[in-house]
Amino acid sequence: MRGGRKVVCVTGASGFIASWLVKLLLQRGYIVKATVRDPSDPKKTEHLLTLDGANERLHLFQADLLVEGSFDLAVDGCEGVFHTASPVIFSSTDPQEELLYPAVKGTLNVLKSCVKFPTVKRVVLTSSMASVLNNGKPLTPDVVVDETWFSDPLVCEDLEAWYFLSKTLAEEAAWKFAKGNGIDLVTLNPAYVIGPLLQPTLNATVEMVLNLQNVMQDANKTNYISTDVRDVAYAHIQAFEVPSANGRYCLVGHVTPVFEALEILQQLHPIFCPPKKFEDGSPSEPTFQVSQEKAKSMGVSFLPLEVSLRDTVESLKEKGFLKIETS
Repeated sequence: MRGGRKVVCVTGASGFIASWLVKLLLQRGYIVKATVRDPSDPKKTEHLLTLDGANERLHLFQADLLVEGSFDLAVDGCEGVFHTASPVIFSSTDPQEELLYPAVKGTLNVLKSCVKFPTVKRVVLTSSMASVLNNGKPLTPDVVVDETWFSDPLVCEDLEAWYFLSKTLAEEAAWKFAKGNGIDLVTLNPAYVIGPLLQPTLNATVEMVLNLQNVMQDANKTNYISTDVRDVAYAHIQAFEVPSANGRYCLVGHVTPVFEALEILQQLHPIFCPPKKFEDGSPSEPTFQVSQEKAKSMGVSFLPLEVSLRDTVESLKEKGFLKIETS
């Protein structure tokens, strides 16, 4: 248990990635101070409170991304802070209020709390490939995306890709604040995160698996970029524990043509039906790749896509989100 009795904070602890992060941190012996918006809501907390080690080493705190200072109690005394809290909404009627403001303001509020306490040695920020890929560069077969790529806010705006813009602006703000205030910051940039659910609610990136069967047009050319939640949670811990960890880390397990993911899913559950007719011609290779070199240098590896999709489907069935429809 490398965590010993170290104290760390996880913001947005009820979320998909954060719940797994809390689980792994407790397994390693950490004392975890976890923030949620409403500690009295069992949908947000019950799955955390039943984790092994939670009775002894998990402490819940109420905090709001939009309220400066609300993270102070949770951050006080921590060596590491994992900031995962940020809205994940792919369709928004008011992107400024629903996405941009809470993502940027919330990130800065957490970092402002971190500056107040000299115990904090490192902050690990959950960013996204959304802040990497949207820069207008063509994703051709010879392209390997890496940590030097940054999304362009103007491109995101032109595409009305508001979630992408929120993650881009939040990461930019984090780096600027960290450099100006002497914070040791590491950012992790996962793709669409899948895998088994710990929380009782269906999050947006796992819901995409249910909707993948609707992506029929150009199924041979449309790519599905994914990462297993267990790999992402482990990467967070490595980003804190490995002294040499620094900068950004792309976390992409697989870049897969949609039809290949659909074929795997169809074998797992009858609700997933591959397109009756693909485009003429042989299936294409992924149009681009994402470098795993830096992630692997931190000790991170990636589960096979088949395993991630299988465990996702089993979890969806177990929690009642996936049922066999009979005509």
